Amino acid sequence: MRICDKEVHKMAKMFRPSNRESVILSKIESSKERSRKNSINSVRDNIDQLSNTIATKLIEKKHIETTSKNSLEEQIGKRLHTLCNSEDFDIDYQIAPFRNLVTHPHVVSLYLTAFVLESLINHKDVIDIFGTDEEIYSCINRQVQKYVPQ
Repeated sequence: MRICDKEVHKMAKMFRPSNRESVILSKIESSKERSRKNSINSVRDNIDQLSNTIATKLIEKKHIETTSKNSLEEQIGKRLHTLCNSEDFDIDYQIAPFRNLVTHPHVVSLYLTAFVLESLINHKDVIDIFGTDEEIYSCINRQVQKYVPQ
């Protein structure tokens, strides 16, 4: 019985990353978190400009058909305020269905894309939304990149 126990123990070797690997992984995670927080903090200073340019471009590119551009801008502005005051879990929950939409997504762009595709479509002033998820993300991301670093 003891021989069998020793063989099982040999086979179940635990993988433990070295201290150096742990430090590198920790730095990568820290830089991602810092980048995310910086992006969200940058939104606070640019909510009005962002909501205006995003609403304008979504209408110009014919991704959103609406009865009121001002209402669309207001809804995007409210969502940006919500983003700035949200916990990380809430943000992750909102963007979860779209996190694989593009490689290396911008958290703000992804959050707004999720809002447009899941919530804004039901707004009384929005007639319809056109384009693929990627096209809408791309349109939003181009505007976000002008004001919010990644």
